[in-house]
Amino acid sequence: MTKDVQITVDCADPAGLAVFWAEALGYRVQPPPPGFDSWDAALEAFGVPREQWNSRSAILPIEGPRPRIFFQRVPEGKIVKNRLHLDVRAAPGLEGDDRMAALETEATRLEALGATRAYRIEPDAARMESGFITMRDPEGNEFCLD
Repeated sequence: MTKDVQITVDCADPAGLAVFWAEALGYRVQPPPPGFDSWDAALEAFGVPREQWNSRSAILPIEGPRPRIFFQRVPEGKIVKNRLHLDVRAAPGLEGDDRMAALETEATRLEALGATRAYRIEPDAARMESGFITMRDPEGNEFCLD
């Protein structure tokens, strides 16, 4: 039996990171439950203490069978390199200069949203490398533009 997958990200600012990744991936922030015009209204009605209001957030795909991404606040900050990261497929089917130009365009767009560039690996057939750009989201989590 096939299982659904949710990707969970530990972070300091779930709402802020959800907005970044929704824009980066073409997702949408999960709307509040029916009957509420905002999450603040829902959380207040549910009796959730204000200090807990930004303890979690989620984003959903706008279309297609893609995973829900859940952001949860944790007390500790990021210390070392991620053991698991996302590859954002920004240049599928492209090769060489066309591929790297598409990746650069996407890197520039994501930098405007708060991402930072870590490094760029050039295409190299001898190493079976098609080229990619490694970036960091606003909280420093590594991801690749592939």
